[in-house]
Amino acid sequence: MIKQLVVIFSCLVGFSLSAQYDGKGDNEVSRFRPGFMWYFTGLKPAKVEKVRKYDRLIFDVTYNDWIGDRNLFQNHWASIGMNTNLMFDIPLTKGNTVSLGLGVSHQFSVIRHNGLLLQDDLIGTTTWQAKTDSNFFNKGIFGGNSFSIPLELRFRKESWRHFKFHIGGKIGYQVNAYSKYVIGNGGNRDIQKYYGFPDLNRLVYSAHIRIGLRNWALFGSYNFNAIFSTTGSTQLNHVQMGLSVSLF
Repeated sequence: MIKQLVVIFSCLVGFSLSAQYDGKGDNEVSRFRPGFMWYFTGLKPAKVEKVRKYDRLIFDVTYNDWIGDRNLFQNHWASIGMNTNLMFDIPLTKGNTVSLGLGVSHQFSVIRHNGLLLQDDLIGTTTWQAKTDSNFFNKGIFGGNSFSIPLELRFRKESWRHFKFHIGGKIGYQVNAYSKYVIGNGGNRDIQKYYGFPDLNRLVYSAHIRIGLRNWALFGSYNFNAIFSTTGSTQLNHVQMGLSVSLF
């Protein structure tokens, strides 16, 4: 999994090296090149006066954690996930120094934790318990997928090599969530996967920020609602932090 993410991230870096030109100035010839991505302008050369748009395809490579009844940074460092954001950039000012971002987002998250998520269908609760020497598994994973609608207010300097700050939020739907336990090692390894949490919160809503330069940014996100809804369940709120790269 980690090797795959490294390969994907390396490809994103390569694509992003020619990104985010504003097409202004005699020494910036990007506006005369039809094609794809920011370095190009589409099927036709762009007009000189055309306002440049940014951050329409964003990938957030994230470390995933939770906070609440469990403290931050008690889980494994390899709790890696990715958000894919396809968005409109709607200028609010001349030069597009302030804009709105609106679109759709897919979130895939994995949290590697040293414990058990116990489901009680009778009373409808999910509780986290620490692993003991008598437990049968080597690795515990909680993961899932969700789709959401993000809305952002974006601030940036008027230049292709600009500083940017995004603040926004998402509201969406948790499509699935699962627990996975890895038993044994090597050729004797077995994987058990469980779905159907009785009190999984399907509605998800969060706030996030991005702070960065050009098409790179630091990313942070916090879910306001708990992962499990019943008051008798372990109360955990999803947290993400990582690096964003914008390609289009």
